[in-house]
Amino acid sequence: MATISPSSDFAPAAATAAAPARTRDPRLDFYRGIAMFIILIAHIPNDPWARWIPARFGYSDATEIFVFCSGMASAIAFGGAFLKKGWWMGTARVAFRIWQVYWAHICLFFFVAMTMAALDQTGAFEKTYISSLNLQHFFKDPASQMVGIFTLTYVPNYFDILPMYLVVLALMPLYMALYRVSFWLMAGVCVAIWLVAQTGVLALPAEPWSERQWFFNPFGWQLLFFTGFAFMRGWIPAPPVSKTLIWVAVAFLILSAPFGSWKVFSWINNAAPDLGAVLRKGWPLTEELRGKTEFGLLRYVHFLALAYLGWVAAGEKGHRLIATGHSVGARIWQALLAVITKVGQQSLAVFVFSMAAARLIGVVLDQAGRDIATVFAANMIGFAMIIGVAYLAAWFKSQPWRSKK
Repeated sequence: MATISPSSDFAPAAATAAAPARTRDPRLDFYRGIAMFIILIAHIPNDPWARWIPARFGYSDATEIFVFCSGMASAIAFGGAFLKKGWWMGTARVAFRIWQVYWAHICLFFFVAMTMAALDQTGAFEKTYISSLNLQHFFKDPASQMVGIFTLTYVPNYFDILPMYLVVLALMPLYMALYRVSFWLMAGVCVAIWLVAQTGVLALPAEPWSERQWFFNPFGWQLLFFTGFAFMRGWIPAPPVSKTLIWVAVAFLILSAPFGSWKVFSWINNAAPDLGAVLRKGWPLTEELRGKTEFGLLRYVHFLALAYLGWVAAGEKGHRLIATGHSVGARIWQALLAVITKVGQQSLAVFVFSMAAARLIGVVLDQAGRDIATVFAANMIGFAMIIGVAYLAAWFKSQPWRSKK
């Protein structure tokens, strides 16, 4: 086990030679890039490809990849500020990121709401796209709902992950201060908040006219975020590469596959009716422990098993991701790896764009139909667009207009 120093993240840089890496891990960007493609598929309305995303074969899905990797990325981006500049400047750095994500959420909502309204105003479609996102309440009473949007007391479905991310980010200064006292104090508070969240006490209201709550309870999901954060900061040692752990993870993933959200027992009932009957008896307990709103225990364990296998498969420092040689296959893989990594590096810009683009792609599919060819074309065009956004965002961030010394 690695030695944990309660104050290492607030000590001078010279005294922390064993501090965690301050550069991006290629595995982090690769897997977060994969999550961005899956998230696009999952948000295109009635996309047949969504039948084959990981969520259909287990408890966790791309949301877990996004949140966990965001925690790891935050450990690099913000942990260094706490380390080098102290708690107050680290908190200011986090506050600036919260400001950015907040306005990304606001802009995303109003853009999507505007496009849905524009589509409905044409009168060319049989369905109402405003109602498809349950936005009719906003347009019927925009004055009060406008206040709700800006105060996050009105969080419509489809716009719920960035508000969760905002609250989780806001917890970071608290956990950094607790870590200064003791790692175990910080970890204990993190787990305690997650446990309380499982009771529903910490649920946040999503709209004033019903009892609906935020779909992603940040006080539950913060456990996963700060697990990734702790791994990247070096507060938790990396797990060993063990055949026993590998087989345990594989076994758990296989055994939990029937409880995914894809026609849960239909194919089991056809193949083995008696087995289906046995599994159904455990479904109520499974449903409670796999809850997505409060981030149930089985989702956590399922993702950790999946993440462990992904970590082992990538190899130390991701060396297995890098193909050697000059063969055509190696070159294709390297090009693909570069693209996926770029998407992962620009995840906020890609996520916001993909959420807006997914609705418009759904509109196109409504008109063109959802046969194999049109679905393939729609998804590939969507992939091409988010790749383009990733490279464009990276270009702007490089500030090419500034003269380089």
